[in-house]
Amino acid sequence: MIPTGNSKANIDRFLGYQDEYDRYRPEAPPLVIELLSNYLGRRPAVVADIGCGTGLSTFLWKEAAESVTGVEPNPDMLSKAKEKLNRLENGTEVLSFVQGFSNQLPFASESVDIITCSQSFHWMDPDSTLQEISRCLRPGGVFAAYDCDWPLVLHPSIEVRYNGLIATSDALLTELQPDSDQARKWDKEGHLGRIKASGCFTYAREIVFHNTEACDAERYIGLALSQGGIQTVLKLSPASLEQEIAQFSAEVKNYFRGRTLQVLISYRMRVGVK
Repeated sequence: MIPTGNSKANIDRFLGYQDEYDRYRPEAPPLVIELLSNYLGRRPAVVADIGCGTGLSTFLWKEAAESVTGVEPNPDMLSKAKEKLNRLENGTEVLSFVQGFSNQLPFASESVDIITCSQSFHWMDPDSTLQEISRCLRPGGVFAAYDCDWPLVLHPSIEVRYNGLIATSDALLTELQPDSDQARKWDKEGHLGRIKASGCFTYAREIVFHNTEACDAERYIGLALSQGGIQTVLKLSPASLEQEIAQFSAEVKNYFRGRTLQVLISYRMRVGVK
């Protein structure tokens, strides 16, 4: 049973490609720990990562808190996170993953120090989610919704082709899916305004930072194909994007020429302190 305020279409959008998502998406950078622990004013005892997906933003905390819980509604993403946890040699006593929803969290009131949403807050009903986050946070606790910019910084012609691929997939979705089956997302630019307007936080601001990760042509192409809109089109009508994907892939491979490069990843974090 999906609680009121959650979208089945948003949850289902991420079914079936957890392996590709986990293989190609960026991991959360360690700077996240430093920024949020500093805003908290101490080492956090309890951290929750909601909409955690395959745990790319959850495992980050395994040595930085006493208890870390990833909350994820999608069963495929959750199974991948648990699979990775089972392979972990150290830190398993700190980490756990549970199925749950952003506006119905499995935590006692005022029991959590830091709550994060990495690449996920735009899929959640903001009003009910922020109220629930406020309920769970201790006084002085910190909420952070952070996202990286797409596409990753590489070259203008490739970035233009990436944006064109995304636009084409979005247009196809309006033809392939009825409105009731289409996922809905809130604009990321409005995150800070919604955090402030919620009345749940004594202080809020945006923080911008960068990270680099090693990337080759396979990964850059995989990052593009891991976007939910493209994956949905590939499920519904695989041939529809064949030409666009082939052209994008060829240009990316021509740019990398077999090299592995350090690629810049820009992040925008919206923070609220209870």
